[in-house]
Amino acid sequence: MDKETMKALIPSKFKFTKKEKTVMLIIIVLMIIGIVATWINCVQIVKANAEYQLAKQQYEEALQKQLEEAERKRREKLPNLTEIGKENIKHIYSSDTKRAFLTFDDGPSSNTTQILDILNERGIKATFFVLGSNVEKNPEIVKRMYDEGHFIANHGYSHVYSSIYQSPETVLEEYNRCNQAVRDAIGEQEYNSHLFRFPGGFAGGKYAEIKIQADTLLLQNDIVHVDWNALNGDAETTKPTLEYEMQRIAETTCDKQSVVILMHDAEAKKVTVESLPSIIDYLVGQGYTFENFYSIVK
Repeated sequence: MDKETMKALIPSKFKFTKKEKTVMLIIIVLMIIGIVATWINCVQIVKANAEYQLAKQQYEEALQKQLEEAERKRREKLPNLTEIGKENIKHIYSSDTKRAFLTFDDGPSSNTTQILDILNERGIKATFFVLGSNVEKNPEIVKRMYDEGHFIANHGYSHVYSSIYQSPETVLEEYNRCNQAVRDAIGEQEYNSHLFRFPGGFAGGKYAEIKIQADTLLLQNDIVHVDWNALNGDAETTKPTLEYEMQRIAETTCDKQSVVILMHDAEAKKVTVESLPSIIDYLVGQGYTFENFYSIVK
């Protein structure tokens, strides 16, 4: 069958003009372009979605790490009284190396802010035995203590001996009331220092028997107490001078390896603020390094 015969057999409706063929070719090309474009777009969508999922996963992992690190740091600042900590307290005045614990009672007050400035400049962490009544008056100072890594210990709420030492139970009540004031000030309801300093000291005095009974009750509630074995003398006289405080520091730290130094940051103790840089310099010159009770109550 020749070519002409085949053409004759093809129905006329399947015969296209040159113009129609061109149009069809253009349509086919456009369809191919559309298919390719759609495929490329789908590939890009899939790729973009994969990249989004990867970025989302990386973000969530980074966020989780940040949250875990924040929680770890929060936990580090919550004292935890273990058996090791109890033993550390028992042997607080013994050490193979020379160490000094700077402790401040009866605050916070405006003097505390200046003391914190000095400690911050020197890179020293101290321990503050706060009064709950003063914590309630100066919560922002207590929050600063906490944020800057100082140990916030407990000195009761009122410092009124006749109220504190009515019974062992009232001692514990004073502790708990002060502890709650600290929690509210720092915004951390799990905080418990587990560390108490009896107003007036633990040994002797009019309320000696109550203190002994209270010490047992406190220990039953995972609370230990600590006094001091050195001081700057700012509570020994109403108007101590810088020279007097330096003399008392030298006298009471002499030949001791581990010193817990009693000082005060109450409103009236201006001289303690003035003498603190000299006290620090003296202790450094004597070979002491500084610790706070985070290294003890753990």
